[in-house]
Amino acid sequence: MNFHLTHGTPDETVEYHMPDLEPFDETEGELGDFLGPVPDRRGGPAGMILKRGQVVAEWGDTERVDHCFSCAKSFLSIAGGVAWDQGRFELADRVAEDIADGGFNSEHNRQITWEQLFQQTSEWEGELFDRPDSIDRNRGVGKTDGPGKEQPRELEEPGTFWEYNDVRINRLALSLLRLHAKPLPRVLAHEVMDPIGASRTWEWHGYYNSKVDVEGRTMESVSGGGHWGGGFWSSTKDLARAGHLMLNDGEWDGKRLLSEAWVEKATEPCDVYENYGYLFWLNTDNTLWPSAPESAYAFLGHGQNVVWVDPEHELVVVLRWLDLADDRDEREDQVNQDRFLEKLLAGV
Repeated sequence: MNFHLTHGTPDETVEYHMPDLEPFDETEGELGDFLGPVPDRRGGPAGMILKRGQVVAEWGDTERVDHCFSCAKSFLSIAGGVAWDQGRFELADRVAEDIADGGFNSEHNRQITWEQLFQQTSEWEGELFDRPDSIDRNRGVGKTDGPGKEQPRELEEPGTFWEYNDVRINRLALSLLRLHAKPLPRVLAHEVMDPIGASRTWEWHGYYNSKVDVEGRTMESVSGGGHWGGGFWSSTKDLARAGHLMLNDGEWDGKRLLSEAWVEKATEPCDVYENYGYLFWLNTDNTLWPSAPESAYAFLGHGQNVVWVDPEHELVVVLRWLDLADDRDEREDQVNQDRFLEKLLAGV
């Protein structure tokens, strides 16, 4: 994979929001750009290809731990699947019936179901960890039409509008923390990452101001991306293992870690937006990756961090920091991934 090694994502594309502000100062309590930790530097291009669970190609430093950005959302789905399998919530239930921390008290928020949080159709309104939902309202990720982010919009009824919104994702993470009554990194390690043989090098961070009381104990609520720091940091190898768990419908070496029912639900199209499931990107009608099967889906993160799962070909492909664009148009991301996947699939 020499092409990837010589076509890495430019450093300047790995940015955090509001760079004109100063980082959060824990000692003085001043809130600026970063609410959570960020890596001091970024690694180079790396990747792996697994066929039926066997490594058939590997390049770059696959053991280096790097920020995964919004791949964290798919790990949040996995943590949610653990809770669902344990009977801690029902997808059609209103979150307000299970979570009584004030976040779902308003008439609008009381309507929100767990499924809507996982599908990013909740339209949750409020402020969490000093970030209002409006900061991401009308964010254009994943959409090729409709109004731009700069145009304000009114909230819709929960379940009727899809939007990529990290504040609402963090609201889901906090809700799952309260359900599990233990930090989500501990849940993920015990229930998933340790059983699949992942290393102990991965990390899942929250923010400096995201510590909350859960049943009398102080715990950190993690973030579902790198929007303001924090988030999921992992090696390429550990991402590949997580992808293979999904490819195997939640089973690892004969042991059931996630129910097949959750994997199926998580990779079904949302009624409002066909290319999204429960925090996984889908290839419904081959619209995101025309060269790939419709059944393919992915963990996707900023900077072209990708865990691509292809059940039809029994493949898992992990790409870190791949750049194929002639310009820096964010909407070219899926096109660029598809060019790479087209070449890859031609050789398997």
